[in-house]
Amino acid sequence: MASDEGSVRVDSWIWSVRLTKTRSLAASACRAGHVRVNGERVKPAQAVRAGDEVRLRHAGRERVVVVSRIVRKRVGAPVAVECYVDNSPPPPPREQTVPIGLRDRGAGRPTKRDRRDMERLRGL
Repeated sequence: MASDEGSVRVDSWIWSVRLTKTRSLAASACRAGHVRVNGERVKPAQAVRAGDEVRLRHAGRERVVVVSRIVRKRVGAPVAVECYVDNSPPPPPREQTVPIGLRDRGAGRPTKRDRRDMERLRGL
């Protein structure tokens, strides 16, 4: 399951250590240019080795990890954390994020009052 030598596809490794939910999401991130290995944009089939720095822009934040162990199959969360060194910047505090006007699902179209409240929240 785990090996200390060799290489593995970058999309497979990102999925194996649980940085993305699915391998297809990891491959899509690579194709879109959201994954960099040692500063270079990579395709999904790019090989990754121990010691490489992987930068992944996913879910609104950037993850910076250094590969410490190569895994070929998806592993549990406790094992996955041992496969990389996380150098990611901390996420922004919740107070700094912009509040978004959310409506209940199935509530229909917003009324004029709802729309004005949402615009006030956005600062328009």
